[in-house]
Amino acid sequence: MAVSGKATFSILGPDVAVKGDIRASADLHIDGHVEGDIACAALVQGAESRIKGSIMAQSARLAGHIEGSITVGELLIEASARIAGDVTYESITVAPGSQVDGRFSHRRGAGANATASATAELKLVTTEAASAGSGTA
Repeated sequence: MAVSGKATFSILGPDVAVKGDIRASADLHIDGHVEGDIACAALVQGAESRIKGSIMAQSARLAGHIEGSITVGELLIEASARIAGDVTYESITVAPGSQVDGRFSHRRGAGANATASATAELKLVTTEAASAGSGTA
């Protein structure tokens, strides 16, 4: 029985390989292999996942291998991510250890200037606590 008005979540397990485009209004979690373009509300990619194609989403947390362009509102690139392609984002977090071979472009919020590029703004996150005594008042 379908429940209307509820958000849905779809999972492609590690044993699933898809050849073709994926379009979903739901959130996606991909642990398998996809050869095709992906468009969804939110994407979570597992570390062992491989995607060959473009990604368009409102938010994405990427941890696997990607060959293709990425256009995302809020983007988190995990340490295990390996990306070959251009990245367009509104906000971005890049974990140390991740690798991106491509160009970063900042996109302003929705509206007439939605595709306007600006200087890339990166936020580097570390997994280690800040060293003691490094702060100043």
